Amino acid sequence: MKKVMILIDDYLYQFYKKVGENGGGIPPEQVMADALFKLAGELSLNALNEKNQLRKIK
Repeated sequence: MKKVMILIDDYLYQFYKKVGENGGGIPPEQVMADALFKLAGELSLNALNEKNQLRKIK
């Protein structure tokens, strides 16, 4: 597994910290990781849907 470091502004960290607190005490790093994982899944699904739409047109 690879380790990735992302620099973010303090206000953005505070945002994810607040989201984590409201979610039951989840650390901000985990909130960000979950958000990125969800986004990756949505982008992959959209790419597959677009690919399938192009196949139907041809």
